[in-house]
Amino acid sequence: MLNQSLLPELKYEAASTRRMLERVPFDKWSWKPHEKSMSLGELATHVADLVNWSAFTLETTEINWAEFKYNPPRPSNSEELLAIHDKNTAASVRALEGATDEQLMAPWTMRAGDQVYFTLPRIATIRTYAFNHVVHHRGQLSVYLRLLGVPVPGMYGPTADEQG
Repeated sequence: MLNQSLLPELKYEAASTRRMLERVPFDKWSWKPHEKSMSLGELATHVADLVNWSAFTLETTEINWAEFKYNPPRPSNSEELLAIHDKNTAASVRALEGATDEQLMAPWTMRAGDQVYFTLPRIATIRTYAFNHVVHHRGQLSVYLRLLGVPVPGMYGPTADEQG
């Protein structure tokens, strides 16, 4: 079944993401590297929340940004940030564990009203818009941590901070 190829990737990436989120200094929550950038807190929360996109994709047939009312969570400490990530990871793992090949191959659409951004099989949406999206923002988060002098954990091997 197709879900069996996604589950190990989701679990591995979620564990790597959690290690990154564990390092986010809450006392620097509003820090930004540039005026156009998200704050550290906004980015960290986005990363923690994005893990849920796999479950969301499996539970819906589309997202219409013209109608969707997104209220991002607002953690007040590091423990709450990690709890958001853990809850979303568990939801996505459960959703993928129960996903059939038919569900994964069914089309899923992202739109804003009449403007369609894409329609892809759910499996492609999960891989690109969920998994790759998290990895993209996690990479940004690693740069934020580096600029703040926070040791960066390894994702695919040790970082310069973890070398002996």
